Amino acid sequence: MTKRILLIGHPVGHSVSPAFQQAALDYYALDVRYEAMDVDGSSLSRTVAGLRDPDVIGANVTVPYKQAVMAFIDEFDDEALLIGAVNTIENREGTLVGYNTDAQGFLKALKEESGFDPKDNNVLVLGAGGAARAVVVALAGAGASSLVVANRTLERAAALVDSIQSTLPSAEAIELKSDSLGLVAANCHLIVNCTSMGMSGGEGQGETPMMSDLIPSGALVCDLVYNPRETPLMHETAKAGAQVLGGLSMLVYQGAAAFGLWTDKEAPVKVMFEAAEKALAARQLIGS
Repeated sequence: MTKRILLIGHPVGHSVSPAFQQAALDYYALDVRYEAMDVDGSSLSRTVAGLRDPDVIGANVTVPYKQAVMAFIDEFDDEALLIGAVNTIENREGTLVGYNTDAQGFLKALKEESGFDPKDNNVLVLGAGGAARAVVVALAGAGASSLVVANRTLERAAALVDSIQSTLPSAEAIELKSDSLGLVAANCHLIVNCTSMGMSGGEGQGETPMMSDLIPSGALVCDLVYNPRETPLMHETAKAGAQVLGGLSMLVYQGAAAFGLWTDKEAPVKVMFEAAEKALAARQLIGS
């Protein structure tokens, strides 16, 4: 019987996860299909319940359900509980176990692709959703000296900051607006965009959370949006003369960790990167 792994989110049409996860499954000749499922909020509980079926190995969870999905899962690993968001689910004979591989994927992307160590550095995180929760927990645990979370809804940013106060008491929350960002960004070594602004097919398509005049030339700017390949924020970063890291590397590294959980096999990372790059290039050609 062919098994299935699902990608649950809304929207999911832009995602290259099906391409690189299927390439990894095919590398080991596993009889498993990785399928994207666009789910509206009213169908989330029913969709998650379907993950208990014997033919389902598990799922990835993406925007906007990384926090909401936790209400329908039975057990969690420590990382998911600490972060308060789930991006990977494993079906253990009908029991659903939630994990979060975003934090380790993010830190590995910083190290492997940019040689950046967060320890003793000042960081600005844009957004306060599920991805931001993983990034903030990862950065606090890695020894960042200061961390500011900027979000359109200040209360949500403040709640995220409160969750890491024991690890990083100096963390702060501000509103995601130009005058606030300018004051903070000037002293930052790392800026991470965890919003969906700039994502192809999303509500913020073509938009950027920061303009070039707010980005210090000595900073590394990491945009977790990976489609399009060059996002509006990456364009502004280049204008500012700062170093940039796109979101594809984090996506693949977190996906590699999830692959290991589902299959108990070492993820073929090179194969996954090649498939992800190919899929993304194809999407750029057809404008999606």
